[in-house]
Amino acid sequence: MKVITKAYGPVNVDKRQKILFPDGLFGFESLRHYVMLDAEQQPFFWLQSIESAATAFIMVSPFLFMPDYELNVSDDELADIGLSSPEKALVFSIVTIPVDGGPMTANLQGPIVINRDTRMGKQIILSDPRWKTRHDVINEIAVNAANFSDTDSEKKALC
Repeated sequence: MKVITKAYGPVNVDKRQKILFPDGLFGFESLRHYVMLDAEQQPFFWLQSIESAATAFIMVSPFLFMPDYELNVSDDELADIGLSSPEKALVFSIVTIPVDGGPMTANLQGPIVINRDTRMGKQIILSDPRWKTRHDVINEIAVNAANFSDTDSEKKALC
């Protein structure tokens, strides 16, 4: 399937890269069909709308820079995407890279959760006061570097 992307122009994608967001994303509720693409720079990904080439989001696993990140959500909140166990979940944070050279930030308050099996996703809002919409990624890596071991970061990157 061919998709017009914001970052790469027209690309062929496998149907397994398609993600359905039944409720859309906050602020983009009318856009429900996306594809997930590897970004040129790892460990980032693009979440590209199929319905709007101009709508794409950079994402990263929050576990890569925030070792104590956790999602305290009820099973009911994720039932509509068929998620019944945490092992089936992929969790991402939307990243903002300001054009003015400001710090790259990640939204830990509104993570994207994707069910690996159903390929359905949902953006949720966490009420935990530790998680904000603009966490400075580079600063968090520096602050939390002592909390990581190679094994821990590899395990969490697979989540």
